[in-house]
Amino acid sequence: MFPKVDSTWQTFKEIQKLLSKTNGKVVDDVMSRSPLVVRETTNLEDVARLLLETKYHRIPVVDSAGKLIGIITRGNVVRAALQIKRASEKNSQL
Repeated sequence: MFPKVDSTWQTFKEIQKLLSKTNGKVVDDVMSRSPLVVRETTNLEDVARLLLETKYHRIPVVDSAGKLIGIITRGNVVRAALQIKRASEKNSQL
């Protein structure tokens, strides 16, 4: 009669249980003080290399003043690479 609880729900409940024991900690207590960031002018190839060589799946992007302007993800890099490949293939057919 009731739907089976899947592993996603089980994981959510476990995380919720763990987080209920944070003893009043806030984000500032656990965040990275000096995160890896890239500039908006960083070469896409360099960002791809960083993402592959580190455990990170996303990197904050900052402007020249150090202000956060976005996030670059592994998915963003893969999509960009596919667009470049398709454009290159299209141009080689002309």
